[in-house]
Amino acid sequence: MIRSNPEELIRKSIAKFVDNELIPSAQEIDEKGEFPMEMFQKIGKMGVFGIRYPKNKGGAGGNTTLYCIICEELARGLMSVAAITAMQCLMGTNFLFHFGTKEMHEKYFLPAMRGEKISCFCLTEPEAGSDLGNVSTLAKKTDKGFVVNGMKTWVTNGPVADFYTVLCQTDPAKKLRGLNFFFFPKDTPGLSASKAFDLLGTRTTQISELAFNEVHIPHEYMLGQEGQGLNNLLSILSEIRTMTAALAIGLQRAALDDSIRYAHERAQFGRTISKYQLIQAKIANMAVNLEASKLLTYKATRMIDNKEECLKEASIAKYFATESACKAGDEVTRIFGAYGYSMEYSAQRYYRDNRFLLYGGGTHEILQPNIARWVGL
Repeated sequence: MIRSNPEELIRKSIAKFVDNELIPSAQEIDEKGEFPMEMFQKIGKMGVFGIRYPKNKGGAGGNTTLYCIICEELARGLMSVAAITAMQCLMGTNFLFHFGTKEMHEKYFLPAMRGEKISCFCLTEPEAGSDLGNVSTLAKKTDKGFVVNGMKTWVTNGPVADFYTVLCQTDPAKKLRGLNFFFFPKDTPGLSASKAFDLLGTRTTQISELAFNEVHIPHEYMLGQEGQGLNNLLSILSEIRTMTAALAIGLQRAALDDSIRYAHERAQFGRTISKYQLIQAKIANMAVNLEASKLLTYKATRMIDNKEECLKEASIAKYFATESACKAGDEVTRIFGAYGYSMEYSAQRYYRDNRFLLYGGGTHEILQPNIARWVGL
C-alpha cells in the first residue's frame, strides 16, 4: 500500500487554491487595500489556520514544516494574504491556545480556527522594537486583575482584529523578567486602534497603533505564568523566523517564474531576451538563491518538528531568504525593464512587498551580530 505524503498533499492543495483563487484576484486585492475578508474566510474553511494545533483541540494536527509550506505557497500568490494567514496560525493564537481558559477557547480560539474571528499580536512600541527590555506598556496588578496603560505600534490586523495578544511590563524594575503576555477582546473599554497606516507594500495588511487607557482586565487574561513572557516568546521565535523565511521563498518563486516567462516573451534585436547572458545570469542567481533558501528554511522546520534547538539555523534561514527575496524583487523589475515600473505588472508588487520581510522576527541588524556570535565571534 502506498502512503500519501502529507507535505506533498498540503502543497498541492494550497498551490491549487493559489493558482485558481488567489493569483487571479491578487492585483485587485492589492489595489483595493482593504482587509481581504472573503479570502480570509475561504482559507479558514480549508482548515489552514489550525495547521499547527492538535486535532483534539480544534486544529488540523500538522507541524511547522506544513505550516511553512502553506505560508510559502500563499506568498507566491500574494504576500499580504500570506502574512495575515501566518499571523492567524502562529503569533495571534499561540498563547491563547496554550494559556487561555476554556471559555476563551470556545469564544475566541475555535472561531479563529474557522476564520470567524481575526487574531492579533502586539510587541512593538514607539520606543521599543528590537529592545524588548524597553517595553513600557504597563499592566499594574490590582485585587481584581490588571489596569493597563500604554501604546503599541506596527500592529498587524490592529484595526480589524477581534482579539489581541499583547506584551506588557508588570514590573519595570525587573525589565525582561517583568514581561508578560495578556489577552484583550477588541471591545474592552479603554482599548482603541488607530486607522490603518498607508503602506508601501502588503497593501491589504491592516497595520495600526493600539492605545491602552486605563484598561481593566481580569487576572485570568494573563497568558502564562507571571514573569515568563520572554521565555514564552522565545519558545516560538524559531518558528516566527522560519515562517518569515518561508514567506520569502514564496516571493522568490513568484519573481523567478514571472522573470522566466517574460524573458521568453520579450524580444529585442531579433531574439528573446532569454538568449542574452546578462538576463541568464540574473535568472541563474535568483534560482540559486531560491534553492539555498529552501534548504536552509526546511532544515530549520524539521529541527523544530524534531524538538531540536535551532534558533541559529532559523535566524540564518530568515536572514538569507529575506535578503534573497529583496534581490529577486529588484532583479525582476530590471528584467522587465520599463514594464517593471508599471502598476499593471506584478513585478512592482514583488519589489514593494519584499520590504515587509525585513522587520518581522528580528531585523537583520539584530540577526547579523547574533549569527556572528553563534559562529564564534
